Amino acid sequence: MIRTRFAPSPTGSMHIGNLRTAFYAYALAKHSKGEFILRIEDTDKKRETEGGIDEIKELLETFNISWDGYHVQSERLSLYKEAAEKLVTGGYAFYCQCEAKNAKEEGYSDTLRDPCRNKNLTSGAIKLKVPEDGKVSFKDYILHENIEWQTSDVFDATLLKTDGFPTYHLASVVDDHEMGITHVLRGHDWMPSTPIHILVYKYLGYELPEIGHLTDILDPEGGKLSKRKGSVSVTGLLKEGYLPEALFNFVILLGWAPNDNRELYTLDEFVKCFDPKGFQKSNPIFNREKLDWFNGYYIRELTVEELTQRLDLEDTQKNKSIVALIHDRIKKLSDFKDLTKFFWEAPTVDKKMLGENYNNHLQKALEAIEKDVPLDTVPKDNGFKVGDFFMDLRIAITGTKFTPPINESIEILGKEEAIDRIKKALT
Repeated sequence: MIRTRFAPSPTGSMHIGNLRTAFYAYALAKHSKGEFILRIEDTDKKRETEGGIDEIKELLETFNISWDGYHVQSERLSLYKEAAEKLVTGGYAFYCQCEAKNAKEEGYSDTLRDPCRNKNLTSGAIKLKVPEDGKVSFKDYILHENIEWQTSDVFDATLLKTDGFPTYHLASVVDDHEMGITHVLRGHDWMPSTPIHILVYKYLGYELPEIGHLTDILDPEGGKLSKRKGSVSVTGLLKEGYLPEALFNFVILLGWAPNDNRELYTLDEFVKCFDPKGFQKSNPIFNREKLDWFNGYYIRELTVEELTQRLDLEDTQKNKSIVALIHDRIKKLSDFKDLTKFFWEAPTVDKKMLGENYNNHLQKALEAIEKDVPLDTVPKDNGFKVGDFFMDLRIAITGTKFTPPINESIEILGKEEAIDRIKKALT
């Protein structure tokens, strides 16, 4: 049985790349009636964010991802200690008492062999004793390539810190073995750590699972997608107004492609169609326009009642009328506020935006509304240019040039409010 895992760290908002890993690992397991495990890798207590674990669970639930097992690494410390000591006893690891460096402040060390490896110490941090002369290799499950390293290029990695907490290099290996994980999917940036993990698997006598490294998601301007270049956190994108359905479809196609070029899936459909042969080797680009297209499509698929609910609006006739008016016009839920705020708040009109003939336009519009005359007849009856007339009217009513259809907007606002706003624009 295929068993996969999603193993996030609660050290910040979940990146879009992490979410992609969760989707792929879930689909890989469920396609073959296997199991999907959620494992919280919370051994870096200094960087852990408050509420981080709850956020991870809530986000997965937002996308209807359920798990068959749940584990928290900080609750499993005795397992890692036992494994690390076993490696020391077998001569595959050693105690180190060197003072830990802060890589951000002091830079990364280029020393591969730790000076403590031959001191026969009996306490301290535990590090992997990498053989001086040898090779480490594996066949990548996604890339379908044999990848090999010379052990002379692999550093003596820390496995267990002096505070009793393991590093990723030890904990992930022990956990994957203990949890019966058969397939490990992870980001390409973990590739340099793979020879360390392979050695740990070997020295502990564990069977090596299938390991596959996913592509990097690239920024349109070049380089890997990063938080420095805008919102790429899942929470941030949801807050921007992207629907979970849109994010799901957008993300699953960033590194995987079906053989029929299909683009729209529910989670169940994705699981049913999933084929690991669809994993791509070339790095995908985070195309915001494509994400907007997906989002627009799924917004249009909602009923007015459903969209009203997604916008957290009261179920009133006025609100539903406004939602119906902008239903086909918004790309994101966050567009709604700017596009419709004039319905609840009278604008301050900048008269510099109005045309040269605005006074005549608005006077005739006022007369038409007061007498219940259709506004569409005003330009023809008075020799006005249609576009100029309705632009001045739009600015007077809404304060902006870009709004929903003005006739329908006036109808929702009501006759008295429309008259009042036109009069204010004329003063």
